[in-house]
Amino acid sequence: MKMMTPQSEAELAEMIAGASGPLCIQGGGTRGLDVEGGVLSTRGLSGVELYEPGALTLVIKAGTPVAEVEALLAAENQRLAFEPMDCRGLLGTAGEPTIGGVIAVNVSGPRRIQTGAARDHLLGVRFVDGAGQAVKNGGRVMKNVTGYDLVKLMCGAHGTLGVLTEVSLKVLPQAEAMATVAVAGVGLSQAVAAMSAALGSPYDVTGAAYDPDSKTAFVRVEGFGASVNYRSGKLAAELADLGDTSITADGERLWQGIRDVSAFHGKDGDVWRISVKPSDAVILAPRLEAEALQFDWGGGLIWARVAEGTDLRARINVPGHATLVRARADTRSRLGVFQPQPGPLAAISEGLRRQFDPKGILNPGLMG
Repeated sequence: MKMMTPQSEAELAEMIAGASGPLCIQGGGTRGLDVEGGVLSTRGLSGVELYEPGALTLVIKAGTPVAEVEALLAAENQRLAFEPMDCRGLLGTAGEPTIGGVIAVNVSGPRRIQTGAARDHLLGVRFVDGAGQAVKNGGRVMKNVTGYDLVKLMCGAHGTLGVLTEVSLKVLPQAEAMATVAVAGVGLSQAVAAMSAALGSPYDVTGAAYDPDSKTAFVRVEGFGASVNYRSGKLAAELADLGDTSITADGERLWQGIRDVSAFHGKDGDVWRISVKPSDAVILAPRLEAEALQFDWGGGLIWARVAEGTDLRARINVPGHATLVRARADTRSRLGVFQPQPGPLAAISEGLRRQFDPKGILNPGLMG
């Protein structure tokens, strides 16, 4: 079936209004969705609507490649503070990530522990719902976000409630300097203790991850050069009782690898993304019987690579959520991609989908 690539919001609305069957909503095609129906791509909706560096505000069409957004911001010494991951290496896909896809999935990297998730930087959206109606919500600055908060609702909905056409974002200045404090020779329990101590400190930590293969916890600080030197030094001294500490200037490649789960690239097996309390990670990790693990967000985010077809949710006996990120189509169909919702919440979700997508055509079945 031919891919539909509208060049305007009006054309997109016309296509959705006239659709009689399911549609697979696609941004840059980097996630390889198993959704039946005609492919409807937003990549034709590209370009900057408004960029005011002094106001830290960016309004941009949803199909704009993330690389273009980051280049635009870098020219003004600014950035997307929520640090969205690039999933192509993990999923083995091609394509070009788009800003609309990032927002639709609420992609957030290691800096989430300090700056918040993608949705926390979203000021406003324009989208077309399943009936073909164009909807605008929120504004271009924080004070204009009023009324029903469809902005937050659309972020993380995976295109099941509407197709994003434009997003308004709060951006932040690029940090002048970065340093990474490594705590080596530690097990998971010590690593979680070190990361928790760092996150509870006054040193404004922007990353806290653990690599069990090297038995090393990593803590990142960013900001002005003199401040980074002072804070990283204090952290290293305060964490020295937990392991062998060292300080590395920069560490950009390290944190990019943590963000993109590079250790799992090209490796066989299913990949799960598990969200728990950091303290529960210590209890849960051995029960997963995983071939490989990676920890982020102070231990609250666990990436697990397991044998193909494994029902990892059956091994989780602590509160949390497990998302099946990479697996064969039959495994995704059998286990479901997303954590099953409790009955009352599932009913609310289904009611929202019926309201925003009365024909049931937008990424049907993707989120239950």
